Amino acid sequence: MIERARGPGAARWFWGARPVRYWIDGHNLIGQLPGISLDDPDDEAKLVGWLKQVMARQNDRCTVFFDAGLPGGPSHELSSGGVRVVFAHGGTDADRMIIARIRKAPDPGAVTVVSDDWQVRDAARQRRMHVISATDFARLLSAPTPPAATDDKDPNPRLSPQEKAYWMAEFGVEDDE
Repeated sequence: MIERARGPGAARWFWGARPVRYWIDGHNLIGQLPGISLDDPDDEAKLVGWLKQVMARQNDRCTVFFDAGLPGGPSHELSSGGVRVVFAHGGTDADRMIIARIRKAPDPGAVTVVSDDWQVRDAARQRRMHVISATDFARLLSAPTPPAATDDKDPNPRLSPQEKAYWMAEFGVEDDE
């Protein structure tokens, strides 16, 4: 379930408002996606690949935080497009990095925090940020895209005999039928 913020800036956040900026606890999300396992040595790269597809499709952007990367800090190799990747370095972890970012956010209402950790979620709520669990986020973004709306109207409509007679008379044309 998404928890919507209240207060200044909250009214502009609603489904369909784009682009959305997500701050994601990467290892929380990996555990919720089919086909990606925390035991896989390439789990972070697989998640980032999935996020790149999703963010491009949704015209959104995200920063995904992972624990214990060597070296720590932004990963220029994995980051591109709408996805920025940051690894925790010695003495910290993804949760602490996200909480630090939450505390410094200049526009907290513009961010949705994706995490299952209560400390992260609580810090985001205190700043009136949007919060969604990794489970709900995975479910939401893994759902098939609804088909484009189709217009059931005939693209080549036919005039009724009365409409045809009206327009023939309007343009001064005699009906040859």
